[in-house]
Amino acid sequence: MDKKPNKLINEKSPYLLQHAYNPVDWHPWGDEAFEKAKREDKPVFLSIGYSTCHWCHVMERESFEDQEVADVLNADFISIKVDREERPDVDGIYMSVCQAMTGQGGWPLTVVMTPDKKPFFVGTYFPKNRQMGRIGLLELLSGIHNAWQNKRDDIVKTGDDVVQMLQRPTVVSEDVNLSKDILDQAYSQLEQKFDGEYGGFGTAPKFPTPHNMLFLLRYWRHFGDKKALFMVEKTLTSMWQGGIYDHLGYGFARYSTDQKWLAPHFEKMLYDNALLCYSYLEAYQCTGNADFARVAEEVLTYVLRDMTDQEGGFYSAEDADSEGVEGKFYVFTRGQVLDILGEKEGTIFADCYNISPQGNFEHGTNILNLIGRTISEYAKKVNLSTAELEDILTRGREALYHVREERIHPYKDDKILTAWNALMITAFAKASRVLKNGKYAKVAQQCLEFIYAKLMRHDGRLLARYRTGEAAHLAYLDDYAFLLMALIETYETTFAQRYLDQAVKLAEDMKKLFWDAKQGGFYFSGVDGEELIARPKELYDGAIPSGNSVTTLALQKLADLTGNEKWGKMAERQLHFFADEAARYAAGYTYFMMALDYYIADKTKVVIVGSVNDADTQAMLQVVLNHFLPEALVNFYDSSKELQDEYKVVDGKATAYICKNFACQPPITDTEKLAHMLER
Repeated sequence: MDKKPNKLINEKSPYLLQHAYNPVDWHPWGDEAFEKAKREDKPVFLSIGYSTCHWCHVMERESFEDQEVADVLNADFISIKVDREERPDVDGIYMSVCQAMTGQGGWPLTVVMTPDKKPFFVGTYFPKNRQMGRIGLLELLSGIHNAWQNKRDDIVKTGDDVVQMLQRPTVVSEDVNLSKDILDQAYSQLEQKFDGEYGGFGTAPKFPTPHNMLFLLRYWRHFGDKKALFMVEKTLTSMWQGGIYDHLGYGFARYSTDQKWLAPHFEKMLYDNALLCYSYLEAYQCTGNADFARVAEEVLTYVLRDMTDQEGGFYSAEDADSEGVEGKFYVFTRGQVLDILGEKEGTIFADCYNISPQGNFEHGTNILNLIGRTISEYAKKVNLSTAELEDILTRGREALYHVREERIHPYKDDKILTAWNALMITAFAKASRVLKNGKYAKVAQQCLEFIYAKLMRHDGRLLARYRTGEAAHLAYLDDYAFLLMALIETYETTFAQRYLDQAVKLAEDMKKLFWDAKQGGFYFSGVDGEELIARPKELYDGAIPSGNSVTTLALQKLADLTGNEKWGKMAERQLHFFADEAARYAAGYTYFMMALDYYIADKTKVVIVGSVNDADTQAMLQVVLNHFLPEALVNFYDSSKELQDEYKVVDGKATAYICKNFACQPPITDTEKLAHMLER
């Protein structure tokens, strides 16, 4: 018998469409569902997830595709499905409730609420029937239905209490000093959690959290703490050597299930790869470690090959599962490797990448990794030169990659999200400067053009999601904040005035839509957005940095680039408004710490004047762009086009002007002298 679709069939979200043929009578989030709940006097069963979420797939297979579960949900509840990546506003509110009520969170997120959206029960994954001490969904639904019928007053009170908690106003403390002390706290807390053996912070599971690395690089740069740099080098090296990195097709998985980065949760997210690429680029600037540049380039190769839409945007994610099995696409047995590569080279390859007969993953399969291994040391062990071994490994990776390509691929979520695309633009723009590759700047520019053409409404309102020709959902603070930073980064790469002009316009719009003029801080959703049970201001820098943290740094940069101090004053209000919250556990707000670091740092202003096509101008620009200068403001004036009263070329040569600590140096025309001045 053919399955009948439910109300999700007309949605664009890949996650919602995955559930469109469930026997559960799913509704998309909207007035129709809540009005039906009121009319039928039923509680709302809300399930939130995303298309590449492994445990979301498990719960669907066990429960939402099961007729018995569907019968209970359809009889006693109004069921709503939400894609957390399309509606981060809804997800953020109910996830905060889950964390407050249970002490933990994650996806799938399960919420039961009254028809007026007030939650009274929250949790995450539930099996169909009780197992290993975990209540089953059928038992849970029965208990909730009974309480709805017989203990309604208790339920309503719980919902009211939750809403009161969410709507409690933030108390701003004026006592927190915006000083290095808070940065020291963040550094000390990261140092205490640092894993000296395998890198990263804490134990299993281990998340990359790239902004921890970005903060530590700034802490090292400005305060000279060598251990801060060591922690970054150790972590980034351990990650690319581990199984969390795809050694054949490139790109990073979302997190490692173990302490040493061996066994990943195999899904690949665009935001992780954007932020990690940026981290590897900055680490390369600081260390000159060629492996870091290579990994950054490989990540961009993966994104361009597998995650780029023909119109210029970037897709969201790739699933962990293929053929219903997590990781199946990525793993090999030792026998397979020897069959593909031959006995001699296959043995060398397998031993180098820790591919054993018994396997290091499930069912005797192996995740390729270089944990505890350096290529040069292994080359000596097998009596080969490093170059000879590299040739064998390169041939082996290419051969295994081509075999892997013939397998059934994991599902790809092809929706295009403004916020995540902006993060990727930032990485491409940075890569163009650091890796001296103009192609990457063009990719960044093409994606910006895509966003302005496809995700900007006719009245200038930014939208959050694009898929199959449709843009939808009013953009959130993250979309505006990340796009603002992308525009600034692209301006710093190209020095094209249009990007700075667009950044100013975007900041003006962001202020109108999200800024709290009374207290300070930016709301997550716009003044024109749907009215939910709360309108939070988020600061915590989790897997993705918060919009408020990014905005606090971006507005300072915008103030310095434009000379308009109103943006700097807004950023300063941000710092004061959120400082008390951040100081409670500074290591949880490392992107915000980057904004504070920029605020207290001794700024350097560098101006290059010269004809853009002249070799001496390009050489001078490259010297500046090669250096890790997070506290610097760099401007370029093309002497062939722009007449400058303040900055002029000297003796017909490209000229650099440096101002630091409120003192300006004499103009410089020698690139070596410029490099020396920047290193001081």
